[in-house]
Amino acid sequence: MEKNKKLKTHEDLNVYQIAFDAAMDIFELSKMFPVEERYALSDQIRRSSRSVCANLAEAWRKRRYKAAFVAKLSDCEAEAAEVQVWLKFAVKCQYLPVDTARDLYKSYNQIIGSLVKMINEPDDWLL
Repeated sequence: MEKNKKLKTHEDLNVYQIAFDAAMDIFELSKMFPVEERYALSDQIRRSSRSVCANLAEAWRKRRYKAAFVAKLSDCEAEAAEVQVWLKFAVKCQYLPVDTARDLYKSYNQIIGSLVKMINEPDDWLL
């Protein structure tokens, strides 16, 4: 199990690596969205996907304080769920192919599952 490995930084977390890769995929795909979406869907999906990674980094640094750690992980979970909403909008607006969005949606399901497990077992992660 990951938590038993020697983890030095948040970047060593499998969930972080999945989230980072997914955020980069979203960045590349969102470049193809229409210009009129620049300040709406494009920015929102990029912001929320990146926020998962940023909040994970913050959570990792707050492992001395259980409540702060769990709160940041909860922020990560919320941002990951937000990405899923934006993915649905991108499909409905025909900016993303269904299969592409489905694969990304599955990645965010995996991310959310990992985060929920960490939230439910925070003592395993605390310093």
